[in-house]
Amino acid sequence: MSEQTKAPEQEHETAQEEVVEQAAEAQAQEEAPQSEQGEISPEEEIAGLYAELEAAKQTIEGQKDGVVRAAAEVENMRRRAAQDVEKAHKFALEKFSNELLPVIDNLERAIEFADKENEATKSILEGIEMTLKSFEDALGKFGVEAVNPQGEIFSPEFHQAMSMQPSADVAPNTVLAVMQKGYTLNGRLLRPAMVMVSKAAE
Repeated sequence: MSEQTKAPEQEHETAQEEVVEQAAEAQAQEEAPQSEQGEISPEEEIAGLYAELEAAKQTIEGQKDGVVRAAAEVENMRRRAAQDVEKAHKFALEKFSNELLPVIDNLERAIEFADKENEATKSILEGIEMTLKSFEDALGKFGVEAVNPQGEIFSPEFHQAMSMQPSADVAPNTVLAVMQKGYTLNGRLLRPAMVMVSKAAE
């Protein structure tokens, strides 16, 4: 083959190689941005990790608050239960004590209206007085105490005013007379004292 025939063929092959190289370079340039977009920079990765860490911290704080609230609620329930048990122990005899108060009232009336000058009934009266005293002592052991406010200032918490009477001898709102004694159980009112209260003289 002559040199003139080879020259065009070589030129043709060279041209084809250049076209192939240009196409490869163009494809590489097109793929390069895509690969850059798919990869995450270290700064972006660190920022993402920090965001995840903050979210985890918030979750933990929320759980801690829930645990603290639950513990406080349990403690409140335990305290209320202990108070209920204490009240149940202190005031378990409330109804029973209320049933016994009329018995004390009757014994006191028997002593009040008895003929103390009658020698025939004197020993009976002494027996009633001793019975009343032992009855009051027994109730006192269980926290039952009498409210006998003769001469004291009227207290609506423990007294019930049955009537009012003008008096220049005592200050207004003073208990002049006790019609019926009241009683408390461990400081709680069982029955108010029924009293007559003074008011300013007209």
